[in-house]
Amino acid sequence: MLKLAAIDIGSNAIRIQITRVTTYEGKLTFKKIEYVRFPMRLGQDVFTLGRISESSREKFMKLMHAFKLLIDLYEVDDYMGCATSAMRESENGEEIIREVEEKLGLTIEIIDGDKEADIINRAIFPYMTDKTHLHIDVGGGSTELNLYVNNTKIKARSFPLGSVRRLNASGNQEKWDEMKGWIQTEVKKEFGKVMAIGTGGNINKVLDLSGKKPGKAVSLQKISEIQKYISDLSMDDRINKLQLNPDRADVIIPALDIYMSVMKWAKATSIIVPDSGLKDGIMQILYERNQYVNRLAGD
Repeated sequence: MLKLAAIDIGSNAIRIQITRVTTYEGKLTFKKIEYVRFPMRLGQDVFTLGRISESSREKFMKLMHAFKLLIDLYEVDDYMGCATSAMRESENGEEIIREVEEKLGLTIEIIDGDKEADIINRAIFPYMTDKTHLHIDVGGGSTELNLYVNNTKIKARSFPLGSVRRLNASGNQEKWDEMKGWIQTEVKKEFGKVMAIGTGGNINKVLDLSGKKPGKAVSLQKISEIQKYISDLSMDDRINKLQLNPDRADVIIPALDIYMSVMKWAKATSIIVPDSGLKDGIMQILYERNQYVNRLAGD
């Protein structure tokens, strides 16, 4: 039995998942035994001030202390922590990560957009076919796009366009035009029909509202209908009727703008939603790392 922990420090929320990995009668099972999602909007600070404020920093340190206690209490064998867009753009991000290491003994890596995309890709491979796929991952601060043809990634790009960033401002038109141009250039006609794959908390909620199971496709038209339905609701209704987290209720609309725009530019009429993300890719890396270590120990 192996216990693994994944920490995902995003722009809109911070998560930890602890998983027990077992092999029984030749079958490998990943069982989630703990999951905490804390609504800390680091992007609110970074995308407006350029740095994480002192109040957010203090709260972040308390949260990392809580995560470290969970890791210790569950007697986790291995863990990996990744910080994405907000932390990597914050002028005091590296300083805060060093403080976490020095005071708590918890190692966190600030990853770039390419590495973020590569980790998430590990979680979506089971849902891919030999068709052309455009993987769209919309976070609070950035959008990662990965183009696959015949199960091979041929292009990838990270854009500083995310749900929290769009909520705080009208959005950088230059970056929107850049993303549109990239898609129209790289997604070539000879690749055939494009099937999108979507990851991120907001598209996962759309999957839930559509009544479909993880791994199933949701049409562009259905996403548009769900977005309009949510837009017409007050914040109270979104939180109480749809059971959206307060920090999801406001960003879901701009997030869906990004998914739908990318799909339209790529001429994708539907999107597969695996309900997987960065933490799931981290789990794959941890499992493979520990299998390798165990093999070395056995030699």
